[in-house]
This record gives sequence, structure tokens and C-alpha cells, in this order.
Amino acid sequence: MKKKTIALIVCLTLIIGCAIGGTIAWLTAQTDPVVNTFTVGNVDITLAETTTDYKMVPGNTIAKDPKVTVKANSEACWLFVKVEKSANYSTYLEDYVMATGWQELTADSGVYYRAVDADSADQEFTVLASKEGYDNGYVVVKDSVTKSDLETAKTTAPTLTFTAYACQKANVATAADAWTKLNPASAP
Repeated sequence: MKKKTIALIVCLTLIIGCAIGGTIAWLTAQTDPVVNTFTVGNVDITLAETTTDYKMVPGNTIAKDPKVTVKANSEACWLFVKVEKSANYSTYLEDYVMATGWQELTADSGVYYRAVDADSADQEFTVLASKEGYDNGYVVVKDSVTKSDLETAKTTAPTLTFTAYACQKANVATAADAWTKLNPASAP
């Protein structure tokens, strides 16, 4: 009988313990997840020119309007324009003049730059300087050019070539560093 009583007490204790244990709750908490979605930055540029009549006449001013546009929502960037003259350019044309805001990267490099902040709108930059009657840039034919020179130019015409580049400004300290990242072979 003693064994039965002990077994009954143990069973009752277990039943009561399970009943009490089932009603005990731990204090817990959980947050909602925080999702980090990483977006992609971008630098987007265009280069355009609408003038097309580059007829050389001694002493004439020729309209030129190359413009670089940093497209809306681009990151802050280092903006570059590389201007390349053909070997015979100086025979026929005076040196071009860059528009305000452009700085030459290194002396006589033909590479010009400016820092551009991020913006939600397109930002347009004229490449060549303006003068009265030529709002968006110009070049001047030398008045010393002769008819014989112009005949030669029919087969080997002078050229002026513009190429635009851009590099993010974030984590790139200087324009020289940016140019190296864009074009390591021609770093200053």
C-alpha cells in the first residue's frame, strides 16, 4: 500500500506540475525585419553638337556648339572634355577658347575638367567660349590662310575632335585621379 500511495503521490505531483508548467509563459519579444535594399549609382553623360557648316574662309568666325550634358540623377562627378586638334589645325585655324568653368588638367594636354554636383535635372555645359554673335562657341579661320592653303585643305582638312568622359566624384579625390581611372594610359 505504501508503494501505491507513493506512486499516486508521484502521479498527482506530475499531473499538477504539468498543469502548472503549461500555464507558465516566458516573456519574449521579436522585431519585424529591417530590409536593406542596395541601389545602384550612375553617371550618365551625352555630347552633342548641332552646328555643321564649317566652311573655311580666311578671317571668318565659324560657329561651333559642342555641349556636354550630365543627365538627371547622375552622381556627383568629375566631367572631362578631351579636345584633339589635327596636325594641320594650326595652319588654318586660331586656337579655340574654352568656356568658363573648364580647367586644363595639365599644361598642353588638351584635357579639360570641371566638378559637377548631383542634380535631379539635366545639367548642360558648353565646351567652347562664346563671343558676340556666337553664343555657344566658335573658332576663327586665320586671315593669313591663302587660296593655295585652302586647296590643300580639300584633301587634308583640319579637324577638331571632342570626346567627353565622366567619373564619379565620391571616393575620387582629384581630377587627376579621376582621369587616371578613366584613361590610365594617358594619365598626367
